[in-house]
Formats: sequence, C-alpha cells, structure tokens
Amino acid sequence: MSEAPLMIGVSGLRGITGRSLTPEVASRFAAAFGAWLVQRDAAAEPVVVIGRDGRAGGVEIHEAAIAGLRGAGCHVHDIGVAMTPTIAVTCDTRNALGAIIVTASHNPQEWNGLKCLVRDGSAGADAHAPYEHDARAIVDRFDEGGSSGRADGPSEDLSRAADAHESHVAAVGAAVERIAIVHGKTPRSRPEKPVGQGLTVVLDSVNASGSRGGAAILAALGCEKVVHINSDDSGIFPHEPEPLRENLTGLCRAVREHGADVGFAQDPDADRLAIVDERGAYIGEEYTLVLAAMALLGTNNGAGGQPVLCTNLSTSRMIEDIAQRSGGRVVRTPVGEANVVQAMKRERDAGKNVILGGEGNGGVIWPSVTYVRDSLSAMALTLALMARTGKTISELVADIPAYAIEKRKMPLASRGDAHRAVNAVAAHWSGARVDLQDGVRVDLEDSWVHVRASNTEPILRLIAEAPTPAAAAALLDDARRIIAKA
Repeated sequence: MSEAPLMIGVSGLRGITGRSLTPEVASRFAAAFGAWLVQRDAAAEPVVVIGRDGRAGGVEIHEAAIAGLRGAGCHVHDIGVAMTPTIAVTCDTRNALGAIIVTASHNPQEWNGLKCLVRDGSAGADAHAPYEHDARAIVDRFDEGGSSGRADGPSEDLSRAADAHESHVAAVGAAVERIAIVHGKTPRSRPEKPVGQGLTVVLDSVNASGSRGGAAILAALGCEKVVHINSDDSGIFPHEPEPLRENLTGLCRAVREHGADVGFAQDPDADRLAIVDERGAYIGEEYTLVLAAMALLGTNNGAGGQPVLCTNLSTSRMIEDIAQRSGGRVVRTPVGEANVVQAMKRERDAGKNVILGGEGNGGVIWPSVTYVRDSLSAMALTLALMARTGKTISELVADIPAYAIEKRKMPLASRGDAHRAVNAVAAHWSGARVDLQDGVRVDLEDSWVHVRASNTEPILRLIAEAPTPAAAAALLDDARRIIAKA
C-alpha cells in the first residue's frame, strides 16, 4: 500500500491531508456527492449539512468540501466542529437531503476524510450512512469526474450555526426520560431523578468534536461531578485516537485518582465509545453495545412486541446472551454500519420493535435519537442502566457471560482465493450453523469463527470468539489450516 493512500469505499473517502487528500480532491468528492443528491431528489430543497471532527489541519478540507457542494447547486448548512451523530440529528431536523462529515474517524492525526449521510425522507430520525448501492453510485460519479448539479442552485447557498449539539443533547435526554418512565418508579430510577445523580464521571474527548456535546449530555443527565480530560479545541490528539485499551491509560489513571464511578472515551468524531469501570479498568469496546442493550431490554423501549437488536457478524455473542434473558431477538448483518441500519429499518418497516443496533467497536445506534453510531446515546444508556440497577460497571460486567475474541489476518492474492477460503470453511463445519451473508460465519455450541475478505486491504480477516483465549486461538488455527488446503 502507498505511504499516502487515498482510500475510497462504501464508508466514504480517507487520505493523508495535503498528500493523497488535497482540497481539490475534497471539493471534487463533495461536488460528486452533492450532484448525486440533487439528481436523486430533484423536487426537494437541496440542503446539505456539513461539519468536521475538529482535528488540526481540517479547516482547508472543510472549506473545500463546502465549495464543492455549492458548486453542485446545494444550499450548505455548516455547523462547524461537530460530532458525526450531531450532524445526523441536524440533517434530520433541517430535513436535508444529506450530510458530509469531514473526518477520518479513529485514524491518526495526519489523516482526514469525507463521510456521507443520506436521508430516505422519513419523519424523525432518518439520516444514515449510504447503503452499498448508493455508496457505489457516489464513488462512481466521483471516479467519472461528474459533478453537475442544478444550474439554478439556491441564491442563498450557505448558512452557518455553532450550537447544533444542543438539539442532539435534548434528543438524547428526551429518549432517556421515556425509558425511565417505562422502567417505573424504582428506588434509583424515578423519572424525576436524573440518571447521573450522585455519580462522578471522567470523560476523554481526545481534544476533538465530542468535547462540547459530551460535557453537555453529562450535565443534562445530572452527573454530580464531571472530570473532563483532553477537552480543548486544539484538534491535536493527546494520544492515539482509537479508543482502545493501550491508548486510554490516562483515562484509567484519572478514574482511579478521582474515585470516579465510570470513565468514558470518545473517538474524534464521537460515534464510538469505550468504557472504563470504577476501578480504572478498561472493559473492552464489545461491552458498550451490550450495556446499552441491557438498559433497554425489558422496557420494550416504550413499544410493544418482542425487542429486536441488530448487529454485524463480527460482534460478540454476548448480545445474544443478554437478549435471550428478556425474550429478545438478534438480527445479524454483514460488517458495516450501513448494513446494520438497513436491517434495523427493514425490521421496523415490518412492524418489529427494533430497540437498538450497533457494532462491537463501541458503536451504539439508538433509533429513538439517530440512525448513526452515537457516543452520547451510549453514555446516557450506560448511566441509565447503572441508575436502574444500582450496580457498578464492574458488577454489571460480571453479570454478562465472558468470552475471548482473537483476530488474525491472512494475505489474499485474489477474490477467487477468498471464495475458495469461504467455501472450504463452510464445508468443514457444515453441521454447524453457517451464515454466508459476509464471507462465512460458523456458530458452534459455545464459540464462533468469522472469515471474510477485507473491503480495504488484500487480506482475509479471521475472527473467533470462545470462552477462553486458547479456545479462540485454536479455532483460528483450524480455520487457517482449512484455508491453506483450499
């Protein structure tokens, strides 16, 4: 791979700022997206929301994307530095055609990119990452250099706002209030009692877009004390920005020093959340979605019917364990946020009670707020669960069956090799439950293995989960031997 790659795919575009990702590239991609939106819904007002994750060096890319959208005939509503979920909420409240987020998500400082959101036209929460066929159409238009939009674009084609996080915080607060009422007036979850009352929380916003909204939601939820680290607006990351154990030693230390009840870590665009327990121990991103689901299961989220949760094939089976306790059902999808959302909306449109979606990377999608991953929703649901149960994070984790996940990569010469690998793994475990939506996932009695081709690299991704690390490693060893013989 080039030292300065430009990665273009279904999740948008990413590159090294000033090298593979230049203002010209950003403008051209935004113009292609804007023109596609205008062509897709020619009768609608061509409003597109834009914001950025705040990382240093992002201003030129942001302004170039605005120029590209305006050139395509769009009215641009610029909300400046903002979280990805805030941009989604604003897209919905403005009834916009779509949105662009200038972000490279958890990528290191030198990276940036453009992430797209679209709306289907539904009322309420609707904005989401483009489904695969739409994403490919946007990329095709960019590759072809086509960016013609409306010749008669709006005369007033730019507006700016800096307080969009307030609507997002209000939406999360209202959703929490609704589930508190469903839970009823138990000692620690009366609707009139804030779910954060009496709690000390440490928040690490990695000096990026989650700073204002993160502090605001914790205040709105009534937390007694908030210790906010890495909260300035410099856009310079104080540590590697992906919220993994090795990058959060400072947060773990701060939780212990302040005697906090919980620690939260956002990534730069604040669509993922990692959690540190009251002992200052990182619990793992897989638990974020599980704890959020536990907060909602049993409440029916204010609706009737069997609760449904949607997640991808590479997410921990813990979600099935806790769903079964409350009579819930889990729908598995191919890897990718858009695939999870597509399943959520499909189940919703079929009349099912879809309470939550997400991924095992700390991404929680609460449809009561938005159809993108949202760290504010994840924080609120975690605090609501603590309030309802009266348990600490470590006690809640101890109630969940524990597994070990192991991941490996194998070089891949061609897509044909990927098909042979998938077929060989499926055939070897043909007596088990086999899912072929995205590569192959094999579910055994107390474990599973997933083999799929990467969307961004010439590799096979192998992931296994089992009760112990040794058992998960043994599953991957078996899969490697099977693939090598294919």
